[in-house]
Amino acid sequence: MRYLAGLVAAFAIAGCTAIPDARPPQDIGVVEPPEPVPADTALAATLTAGPPIETMPFPAFDAGPALAAFKRSCDKILFRDDTSGLTRRVDWQAPCGAAANWASDPAAFFTSQFETVVVGDGSAFATGYYEPEILGSRVKAPGYEVPVYGLPEDLVRAWPADMAEAERTGRPPLGRYDENGDFVQYFERSEIVAGALEGKVPVIAWAADPVEFFFLQIQGSGLLRLPDGDVMRIGYAGQNGREYVAIGRPMREQGLIGDGTDYPTSMQGLMGWLRDNPERADEIMNLNKSWIFFRELDTEGPLGSLEVPVFARDSVAVDPKFVPYGAPVWLDMEADVADGVWIAQDTGGAIKGANRFDTFWGNGADAREIAGGMSSRGKAYLLLPKGTLARLKQ
Repeated sequence: MRYLAGLVAAFAIAGCTAIPDARPPQDIGVVEPPEPVPADTALAATLTAGPPIETMPFPAFDAGPALAAFKRSCDKILFRDDTSGLTRRVDWQAPCGAAANWASDPAAFFTSQFETVVVGDGSAFATGYYEPEILGSRVKAPGYEVPVYGLPEDLVRAWPADMAEAERTGRPPLGRYDENGDFVQYFERSEIVAGALEGKVPVIAWAADPVEFFFLQIQGSGLLRLPDGDVMRIGYAGQNGREYVAIGRPMREQGLIGDGTDYPTSMQGLMGWLRDNPERADEIMNLNKSWIFFRELDTEGPLGSLEVPVFARDSVAVDPKFVPYGAPVWLDMEADVADGVWIAQDTGGAIKGANRFDTFWGNGADAREIAGGMSSRGKAYLLLPKGTLARLKQ
């Protein structure tokens, strides 16, 4: 927690609809996050002022890329509602206008445009995700036989016929219509692995390794290194609507990873066990009923839920009910590598509640190592447009 050590103490005085929503990463279930803030949105939580923003360091190596990431967010946040309830579209006009023409000290941009706000007690928990690179091919060939499915045409949102009208609240669930015309759950992972979609759903590519592809699905996007050396970027297109199960928890409970084993409680440990135990690998991976469908991307980086490319060390996944998309977030974590300012541009199925974050580390071996081992507690401050807290307190 290199930036703020000691600083906190000083200032602690409807019908059938099409898919999909963007879905990035989910955790693998090896570390339990802290108890959530008892509120449905940030607006319903306790909000207090954090340290004066002028006292917080914004080194150029951190602030410069974060300012660029914030600029990329502005085209989206100026035209969408904030589900956290903290900000209005008009609140972002001043910082986005300033960012568009900011050409000097990036640290001064943040200190001049924002104030710090603490949600609950600000106790944060951060994991990490990355963009995997695995071997793949555009065509099926020996050694490339794991299908990378595009979005199925029969995957829809609808209400089951036997669900009472009074229970039909929120968004309809995902599923499909069977041969009898009944709306049912979509195929789960074990059924898809067994060939339930074969010949029925477009295949956009073929992966070489089912274990590598399993973890690429958890990350939500990735790169396929093709036989000719080119790279194909794939991104989230949809999900089958079935339960996501973080396989780390049952593996730990069964004594397969963790204390007393040769496999640490990290992504690397999980992958190591699955590779060393191929006779049970499918059984364990199929505990996760979720399946991710992909589309090919022609972007600089993977797309986050805000529909802008996310970049290493700049973008963080959040629960948008507690953090406005596009908002800067200051993290001060036990894992010092995660300290500093991040921009909220993504979300994920396991990223729920206040002060829960998933930090993005890019691609490559270093990114994989950092993200795979990132489970850290610390402190979080939201950076909101100046005057936001006073308006909310009126």
